[in-house]
Amino acid sequence: MAIQWFPGHMNLTRKAIAERIKDIDVVIEVLDARLPGSSANPLLAEMTGHKPTLKILNKQDVADPECTQQWLAHYNAQPDTRAVALQASDAAATQRLAPACQALAPGRGGMAKPMRVLICGVPNVGKSTLINTLSNKRHAKTGDEAGITKLEQRITLADDFYLYDTPGLLWPRIIVAKSGYNLAASGAIGRNAYDEEEVALELLDYLRRHYAGLVEARFKLSGVAAMKDEEVLEAVGRQRGALLGKGKINTQKAAEIVITEFRAATLGRITLETPEEFAQWLAAGQLLDAQRLAKKEARAGKGRRTAAPNPER
Repeated sequence: MAIQWFPGHMNLTRKAIAERIKDIDVVIEVLDARLPGSSANPLLAEMTGHKPTLKILNKQDVADPECTQQWLAHYNAQPDTRAVALQASDAAATQRLAPACQALAPGRGGMAKPMRVLICGVPNVGKSTLINTLSNKRHAKTGDEAGITKLEQRITLADDFYLYDTPGLLWPRIIVAKSGYNLAASGAIGRNAYDEEEVALELLDYLRRHYAGLVEARFKLSGVAAMKDEEVLEAVGRQRGALLGKGKINTQKAAEIVITEFRAATLGRITLETPEEFAQWLAAGQLLDAQRLAKKEARAGKGRRTAAPNPER
């Protein structure tokens, strides 16, 4: 089942960004380096597509370094776009961001033309931590929970550099099913919008095919690559003592363990998608969505014909 989550405050955020973007020089989009395609907001790209964009691949310290390089090359090849990978709490690394913004908007700077930057991203991507590090103050609340920031705020980083923070924003319809699972696994989606066992199984499906060794080392298992997803989940539950009566596995508890281990990066440095994989998922999602819309329009057309008055009456 596809995962969707677009609570009411996100619609307000969308409207606020649409209004603010008129006066913005550069957009900073913070991505999760473990899922750089899934955490890139297509709605945001649509709203800010004409603005220079700096893509921040945050949490690079827990992502697969080889995959991170692939994603940096992917985004740096796009027009009016620069991409950097960093850890939001690293003050030295974040000092690269102001010069990067200046390179994207060389005509801005100084008191007459201050740099105005909008920073945004999906929930729980580390945006608030990045802002606090940049400003060396605690402007934004942080936490391992989706949707903590609720209001826009302006932060003065220098006399001629204004940073506008916005709440985490998803998009009304996630057409890439895999993205929904990856976002849920990372904590970007509210807990009430997904089934943990389903998310854990999707996560294990990718991990056993790409990072079997890390799963085996962390959970003291063997032969993970040849196992079914359900078998891996049960093996994790057995190893961690997630048991019910008569030796039955508590798969809900096992799922919670798998997701928690991934979020905490105790499994190791993992990335859940490459640019090529995401492109394939996106193409498949777009095709299915086009078919869905075509069926919807066909039903609507049939309904209109049925409802049309009979001229002979």
